[in-house]
Amino acid sequence: MSLPVHLVESLAGVGVGSVVEVTGDEAHHAVAVRRLREGERVVLTDGVGTAVTGAVASTAKRLFTVTVEDVETSARPEPAVTVVQALPKGDRGELAVEVLTEVGADRVVPWAAARSVAVWKGERAAKSHAKWQATAREAAKQSRRSWHPTVTSLATTADLAALVAEADLAIVLHEDATDPLSAVEVPASGRIVVVVGPEGGIAPDELAVLQDAGARTVRLGAEVLRTSTAGVVAVAALLARTPRWA
Repeated sequence: MSLPVHLVESLAGVGVGSVVEVTGDEAHHAVAVRRLREGERVVLTDGVGTAVTGAVASTAKRLFTVTVEDVETSARPEPAVTVVQALPKGDRGELAVEVLTEVGADRVVPWAAARSVAVWKGERAAKSHAKWQATAREAAKQSRRSWHPTVTSLATTADLAALVAEADLAIVLHEDATDPLSAVEVPASGRIVVVVGPEGGIAPDELAVLQDAGARTVRLGAEVLRTSTAGVVAVAALLARTPRWA
């Protein structure tokens, strides 16, 4: 059975025998909801490459401590994968973030596409962004990732053009594309960008901007996937051809 994973702010300087404090909401959930007890072994991670394993030494209402038994550090995965996710309707945004995190995306960029049904403005934008961040955090712990993905602020099409221009490979998923994803040469390192459009599709002027910046339009297959699932299928197909999944 896998050990429970908890996120801490920093593990800098931590070694075998160190005692690490876990506080705040993370500790409250572990102690009050999960009923964490002294002696139980857990994994702590900082989300930026370091994870430690140890036994719970003490618990309090919003705090528990762990005596470190083992320290493991991991290099940042290569190639790094950024998924641009057009805002979908309902709770499909959180679904997309969850599965993208599980499959290995390193960054998720919410995109205010012209045809997006959902709109992020004002207080709603802040709440929606926080939900995406929380979803990524919990999915990263569930999938036992040492490197957690980031969820950026809402991007415009102009922002995407700059992102695409800096990538070693940038693809746009489009049902009318003639080239299949399988025809794309996948770099073993560097930065990959995958752009997923909204339910209504990517507008022609948006597609032109992305192509001018260097993106290549590709199709996944004969089937048309939902915007909340297309990204995870594309990322899996790409990573299967890289050293990350070797």
